[in-house]
Amino acid sequence: MQAAQERLADMRVVLVCALLSLLSSSHACPKECNCNSNTKVVDCRGRGLYDIPRRLHPDTQELYLQDNRIRGLGSMAFREIPLVRILDLSNNSITSVSPTALLGLRTLQRLSLASNSLRELDKRLLGPIRSLSHLDLSHNSLWGLPGAIGDSLRNLSHLGLAHNRLTRLDRSLLEALTHLDSLTLRSNPWRCDCQLMGLKLWLETYLFKGGVVDEVLCSQPEDMKDKDLQKVPYQLFHTCMTTSYHYLFANIHHLENERLLRGHTHGNHAHPSSHAIHVPIAMGEGFGGGGGGGGGGLPECEPKQRPRPVNLRHAIATVIITGVVCGIVFLMMLVAAVYGCAYAAIMAKYQRELKKNEELAAAQGADHATADEKEPLENAIA
Repeated sequence: MQAAQERLADMRVVLVCALLSLLSSSHACPKECNCNSNTKVVDCRGRGLYDIPRRLHPDTQELYLQDNRIRGLGSMAFREIPLVRILDLSNNSITSVSPTALLGLRTLQRLSLASNSLRELDKRLLGPIRSLSHLDLSHNSLWGLPGAIGDSLRNLSHLGLAHNRLTRLDRSLLEALTHLDSLTLRSNPWRCDCQLMGLKLWLETYLFKGGVVDEVLCSQPEDMKDKDLQKVPYQLFHTCMTTSYHYLFANIHHLENERLLRGHTHGNHAHPSSHAIHVPIAMGEGFGGGGGGGGGGLPECEPKQRPRPVNLRHAIATVIITGVVCGIVFLMMLVAAVYGCAYAAIMAKYQRELKKNEELAAAQGADHATADEKEPLENAIA
């Protein structure tokens, strides 16, 4: 009986060991990689991988996959490592990335997709990530970036876009990057026409605030080829602004509509049945630096009509408030003018009376002097 109990205990120990071994092997280091359990770093560089390795430890914080042959990233490709902070996928053959490829990586801080074959990025790709501070997209074939992706990059400090096929860059995207410290834009075929004016304006403000950018060399049109956009005088954009008023109005109108949209988006969603008006921006895209294609000559400097909904009641209220303020200012100016005129009239009257009194006093003094002279003469005759 005792021997049977001992055998049963031994079997239990063996079973527990087997279970522990199975659990540890389920999260063991992939055979293609080197893993450091202390630093929680997984190094899979240059292993000829065609896909993301499986059975990664869930505590992995850094994953290096550069110099492989990965061609695409599927949905939730990194669901096994939700705590990863650094993800390097540079120098692969990635041509497509699922909009949900990075879903679940809420702590991701550094992402490199450099030296791949990406042509576009979905605006939803970085949606769930709010902690991203470093994004490298250089050495790809990107034609542009969706403006909506800027909402996911508000904490970004470095953005690499060098060596792509960018001809324009959306100004609204750049304005969303309020914490950006460095930006690389070199070696892109920038088309320095009206559509790039927004980028030029943004760069001036960005550099004034201490930001760092390499260079934006124009590739088109031919008369601006190899010129640095930052050093191109505004006079060369003569087709974009026939008068200085038109130029200023376009920028002010753009900023005002952006403010209205941001301030009243919630109101428009809450009352979908309310009436709205669409305010096209005169030359807004030209100064906003937005994307879009374009032909040659003057038409590419014409505004690309993009209707921007504005709450009608807010517009009416703005007009009323403006009218009231202007009316108050006018009344104040009128009161000041009346007061000035009254004061001037009173002073003129006072001066006239003072002069009249002085003349009267002088006349009376002369009469007294004549009387004094006549009195001794009369006494002598007598």
